[in-house]
Amino acid sequence: MLYPGLYEQVINNALNRELAEIPEARKSTAPIDTAEAAKVLAQYLTDVVQKGLENVQDNGGGIEAQIQLANQIVTTIQNTTQEADFAALGVDGRAEQLLALLQQNDPRLATGKSAKDIDRPETSIAQSSLFTGAIHEPQMYTELKKEIVSADRIDMLVSFIKWSGLRLIMDELRQFAQSGGELRIITTSYMGATDVKAIEELRALPNTKIKVSYDTKRTRLHAKTYVFYRDTGFTTAYVGSSNLSNAAISSGLEWNVKVTRKDLPETIEKIAATFESYWNSSEFEYYDEGQRERLTRALKAEKYSEADHSGIYTLDILPYSYQQEILDRLDAERTVRGYNRNLVVAATGTGKTVISALDYKRFYKQHPGQPCRLLFVAHREEILKQSLYTFRAVLKDANFGELYVGSHKADSIDHLFVSIQTFNSQELAAKTAADFYDYIVVDEFHHAAAPTYQKLLEYYQPKILLGLTATPERMDGKSVLDYFGGRIAAEIRLPEAIDRKLLCPFQYFGVTDTADLSSLKWRTGGYDKNELSNLYTLSGMVAERRADLVVNSILKYVTDIDDVKGLGFCVSVAHAQFMARYFNTHGIPSMALTGDSPDEERNAAKQRLVSGELRFLFVVDIYNEGVDIPEVNTVLFLRPTESLTVFLQQLGRGLRLAENKDCLTVLDFIGQANKKYNFEEKFAALLSNTTRSVSRELKEGFVSAPKGCYIQLEKIAAKYVLDNISASYDRTSGLVARAAAFTEDTGLPLTLGNFLDYYHLDPRAIYSKKVKDKTLCFSRLRFLAGVSPDFAEPLEEIVAKAFARFAVVDSRRWIRFLLELLPKLDNTDFAALPPVEQRMLQMFYVTLWGKTAESWEDEEVLDNLYALSDSPVLLGELQALLQYQYDRIDFIDEPVDVGFGCPLDLHCTYTRDQLLVALDFLKPATVREGVKWLPEKQLDVFFVTLNKADKDYSPTTMYKDYSINESLFHWQSQSTTAENSATGQRYIHHREKRSRVLLFVREFKADARFGGAGSYTYLGTVNYVKHEGSRPMNITWKLDRPIPAKFLKKTNKLVVG
Repeated sequence: MLYPGLYEQVINNALNRELAEIPEARKSTAPIDTAEAAKVLAQYLTDVVQKGLENVQDNGGGIEAQIQLANQIVTTIQNTTQEADFAALGVDGRAEQLLALLQQNDPRLATGKSAKDIDRPETSIAQSSLFTGAIHEPQMYTELKKEIVSADRIDMLVSFIKWSGLRLIMDELRQFAQSGGELRIITTSYMGATDVKAIEELRALPNTKIKVSYDTKRTRLHAKTYVFYRDTGFTTAYVGSSNLSNAAISSGLEWNVKVTRKDLPETIEKIAATFESYWNSSEFEYYDEGQRERLTRALKAEKYSEADHSGIYTLDILPYSYQQEILDRLDAERTVRGYNRNLVVAATGTGKTVISALDYKRFYKQHPGQPCRLLFVAHREEILKQSLYTFRAVLKDANFGELYVGSHKADSIDHLFVSIQTFNSQELAAKTAADFYDYIVVDEFHHAAAPTYQKLLEYYQPKILLGLTATPERMDGKSVLDYFGGRIAAEIRLPEAIDRKLLCPFQYFGVTDTADLSSLKWRTGGYDKNELSNLYTLSGMVAERRADLVVNSILKYVTDIDDVKGLGFCVSVAHAQFMARYFNTHGIPSMALTGDSPDEERNAAKQRLVSGELRFLFVVDIYNEGVDIPEVNTVLFLRPTESLTVFLQQLGRGLRLAENKDCLTVLDFIGQANKKYNFEEKFAALLSNTTRSVSRELKEGFVSAPKGCYIQLEKIAAKYVLDNISASYDRTSGLVARAAAFTEDTGLPLTLGNFLDYYHLDPRAIYSKKVKDKTLCFSRLRFLAGVSPDFAEPLEEIVAKAFARFAVVDSRRWIRFLLELLPKLDNTDFAALPPVEQRMLQMFYVTLWGKTAESWEDEEVLDNLYALSDSPVLLGELQALLQYQYDRIDFIDEPVDVGFGCPLDLHCTYTRDQLLVALDFLKPATVREGVKWLPEKQLDVFFVTLNKADKDYSPTTMYKDYSINESLFHWQSQSTTAENSATGQRYIHHREKRSRVLLFVREFKADARFGGAGSYTYLGTVNYVKHEGSRPMNITWKLDRPIPAKFLKKTNKLVVG
């Protein structure tokens, strides 16, 4: 009998017969994932075999009959696989289990003891179990004692360690460590709860290493895990709620699961991998003799929350990974494109000043012996003081820099932190040469469009100008991007900042709006503001009904209206005043603020909101940075926001961290929108996972929302959004409509680069579409949109299909070569090109035609290349696409020494065919496995797919291949590779044998959004460090070049937040 509900059941014959009677709409089936098939089928067979063995027993068969059946199964497997090893796996007729084994010279043998006397845990080491502190189960600490003395290696991960808990197991830990067991412990100074005595006692043990995190603001380690590794393969781990304290491991209401390797191997693998990742993270520091005083200080500071800055100038301030990503991008902007005026966009509170200080430190190191004069400009004294303090800490120089603001006078102007008011009043520009300052930082750069900043920006010619802002779009419509060649060099994405706990999480509710905007006038880039304002304020019943909906939605979604400190974003002054009036008449104290409101009124309004006297402030568009209110806990979007930047700026106003603020409640009123309104980019900006489409996220309940966040759309609002997205980008017709109106809507010419940039599209959003069963290209899109004349080029289908493969190219060297070669295809002697350029041409040829060129003098090969030369429209598009790709490169590649002129560059992305032909292997289609040995080049090439299953998250396959940190990579060989085989020995001794190992990594087998095989990122050459096991071997490799921050979050599946 089948019950309605969820299953994950292998369909057997009986089930198949039942399902045949059920209509299609009532059932959902899917093929077994090939990557997980062995695990899924083995799990299914476990049940079948167990039932079979029980059946034998029920029918009077003894243990012998059960063993006979078990051995028949083993024989079948051996006959099928033809592997002799399986013959040895038959169960011995005596029907016994091995319980323990002692070493030949074990000291216990000398005292008359035997293996039978070994202490073993009461609970099974082969089957998982749960400890809840119940009366009839063994005590957790007595089990831990027995686990300790029977382990070969122990890892412990706890927030804090109390002496009261440690002393209960200290004798066993001492015995374990003195017998040669290896103990590793990770803990923190969290809440000041750890006892220094406990850490010191552990430090005194032999073979014991301790790591401590002092950075509890960032780490917040809450996990509690005790792992007991056994060389026998019977590893166990306790995961749960018990820290190392007396109450937690002896009497508290604590739950802990005991996990065993035998029945949950993937869980043990993940525990081991995660611990290894933490152990190798810079956040956890070795604890040794000299650290006692530091730990004592840190614990005290945690306990009493003292701000202790005494050691700040001696500690290395290292960038967080998101800051490192921005520093890498700045480096790329300058090195790859030569742009030395760079704008960094990041929400307030995300450490922009630290980024500027770290960037300046790098600049300083690159110019030894030079003064590296610095000018740091801001408009408020407290920003300047805080910035000077940050620079001193990063540079580890307590005397660096001078303040020049208010009552502070500067003795030297070489490293100056100055307010814009002082800069102008002291006429600094008139007293210094235009190139006096090498490095200029302008904080809150959106002020730069104001007249006070003009002198500064127009006069100086620094080597680097760095702008920092949370709000690149100003209310007066002036863009600050003009100072930076129209480019934002780097920005911290909102989800990243929330995951890092730099901003507060949000709960976003999309409310169905009663106002229909689909017929409103659409001017350049958005709705006609006057029409919107009239609809929301002057349309009588429509406006009243909408305001009533807003009030009711607030009462429905917020916890308590008396706790609300809210901002409502309106389309016009009239709209803001209308909303404030409506709220006041309905008993919700509110006020409207406009750009004309005097500063005193703004500050008073802020105080009244924070104190609770007002519940809402209604404002027009961006709530000026002049009045920043971290306490805001509710945001209302009362108008459609066409600009993604403005939407994020407005949302950011409520995301500041504040005391007693758990999350931000966001109410967005979503109505029937104009077809040109872009919902897709708005939701994409709120999601952590950018590989999934917004439509899929919406249907699956926004599973990629940042940690602690929640996105929910009411039923009709969800339909409006889905309909809009499918009409805009999911269908070719939507793209055609956008292209047709592009110049009118944006004021820009319709080029590939402009179109992709304006709509934040991946090029494959175009190249994955079809038109009349043929692949769409941008040139065809222009014709369909009526912008350019029709064209007929025979290669159109071949080239259009290849565009998607060129849309991931990001190697500077390869793109430059192609951009130089493509205009002169018909007068190039291909056979005379240098070997490295011939390899790049071969990569191009296989990408376009899907096969390799045997010879550059072959007639078919030359015909193909000349035919491309005779296709000016497609050739032009290919060049535009390559230039677009070049302009988006945000990392610095470099050649990798592999013993010959190889065109593959570090951290660039290639398809499997491209990278194999670059290594002179001209039959790429024959490579099916994840490894390839090229004997003539002495190269082992590894193709690693991190998520082997087709789903986003598969615990059975995820912890085989992953990076432990930026320099170490854990890799599992093929299941047939033994450590003593020729291949295994080549991996282990590759340096002595003078062979190289190349590592190529991709996240998924196929691209989830656009289809097609996933491309690989080249992580360079790696060196053997150690391995465990055989058939398969689990090898740890050390990379010659560290993985950049932008890739690390993909390769390290264990990173939290």
